[in-house]
Amino acid sequence: MPLRHHGGRNVKLVERPPGSETASRGSPCRQWEEAAERMPPRRARSERVTLLDVANVLGISAITVSRALREPEKVSEPLRMKILCQVEQMGYVPDLAARALASRHNGIIGVLAPALTNHAYLAIMNGIEERVRDTDLRIQYANTNHDPDEEYRQVKLFLSQHPAGILLTGLQDQRVSDLLALAPCAVVQIVDVNLTFSGIAVGINHREAAVAATRHLLACGYRRVGLIGGSRDLRAQRRHEGYALVMREAGLYDPGLVMSEHRQTSVQLGCDLMKRLLEVAPDVDGVFCQNDDLALGALFEARRAGLRVPEDFGICGYNDLEFALCAEPRLTTIRVPRFEMGYRAADLIIRAVNDECLPGRVVQLPFDLIQRGSTRSLA
Repeated sequence: MPLRHHGGRNVKLVERPPGSETASRGSPCRQWEEAAERMPPRRARSERVTLLDVANVLGISAITVSRALREPEKVSEPLRMKILCQVEQMGYVPDLAARALASRHNGIIGVLAPALTNHAYLAIMNGIEERVRDTDLRIQYANTNHDPDEEYRQVKLFLSQHPAGILLTGLQDQRVSDLLALAPCAVVQIVDVNLTFSGIAVGINHREAAVAATRHLLACGYRRVGLIGGSRDLRAQRRHEGYALVMREAGLYDPGLVMSEHRQTSVQLGCDLMKRLLEVAPDVDGVFCQNDDLALGALFEARRAGLRVPEDFGICGYNDLEFALCAEPRLTTIRVPRFEMGYRAADLIIRAVNDECLPGRVVQLPFDLIQRGSTRSLA
């Protein structure tokens, strides 16, 4: 029986009686043979399935396949489902490098964070991912560990890959600002909205939030109010400024009540700094903590020292993390809209990629003071 070589396969040619070809043209066997004629040659394991391969099997153009994947609203639902099934069957995966060459970007949003393990950033990342999920864009994270040199290196790496956009949740170095000022892609920073920045900013006014927290402690009757801080990033500096402003206005500022250590914030760091504060200022009667991790540690240490919270000692945190509601007593804190920050920041990048009109260079979101059991009730 004769053989024909097709795409790396030997296909048997079955001899048909004269005149039988026309009769069998609409048969399932004939339809399979026609589909086989359109199938590309079998590839080595290292070769990628391309859009053209998918298109050839379906008998449509590669542009139609691309449109179904990237602009699904422009393709009819039946055809789109047919294409998606074929893509899944053939194992097609987009080639981001090729996309970057053929378009302005590689479809990746680069996200830089100073500490990916920090609880405060989890809600921000959830917001980013929620907005990006139903798009053709993807997210690539980088952790800078509050290191300006690492931040600079990661931004250079991102820019070398032609990203769709860059989103920063912290900025430590002027060299990075200079790089971002020349970036050919959208740049969005989650920062204090009153700081100088490159690109578009989404955030709150951290100084005003700290002012609200400190004034609340004074309004509750606490007078020797300290500050506990960890990171020295720009947002932490703004919170320090807000605290110092209120205490100076009240004639109560004492630099000896400020306890800070430049390392990753944690509950343990809160314990350590609170213990140190009580040692140097035994008469301290309240503390503003730059995040809830530190506030929880301060609460534990105050309890160990025999202080009654809130009767003898008031504590106000920052961020309103989940455990703030579970502590005993529950933590008074500043609620920061972290999920919305991430969502809005990602939305701005997506709108920039789609050449849509942007609302301006600054998107300021509100914060709230949430009073709970760690501070006295106001009269």
